Amino acid sequence: MNEPIIFVLNGPNLNLLGEREPAIYGQTTLAEIEAASRARAATQGLAIEFRQTNLEGVLIESVHEARKRAAGIIINPAGYSFTSIALLDALKMFDGPKIELHISNIHRREEIYHRSLVSRAATAVIAGLGPSGYGVALDAMRLLLDERRT
Repeated sequence: MNEPIIFVLNGPNLNLLGEREPAIYGQTTLAEIEAASRARAATQGLAIEFRQTNLEGVLIESVHEARKRAAGIIINPAGYSFTSIALLDALKMFDGPKIELHISNIHRREEIYHRSLVSRAATAVIAGLGPSGYGVALDAMRLLLDERRT
């Protein structure tokens, strides 16, 4: 049996994790998060497609591609969380579970970060767990997929 594919999508500036505002985001790089995510996905019987882009349209195209190929989406939309109606609309067209993920607790930050548009389409939201939030999101995705089968 094939493992369900989960798209793990990362938005702008996340390619600079480890050097970007380490007091907020820590020192773990996105490559380290990807490696840990792949290991965690394997324990959950999941395959992942791990991507990062700084371009809104490319992120939206990944969501469109997920409609045909993925069982679920884990997305850290970064700054697009608060600005992109187009990303929200794309996510609303994906029928599987969607987990919005933030490394920092966006609700403890400046007010501009308190209102995510993406949350309106998300099945669940994980925020403030640092890089380990990706592993938690994969565990949660496994649960959500299992619930859909029953």
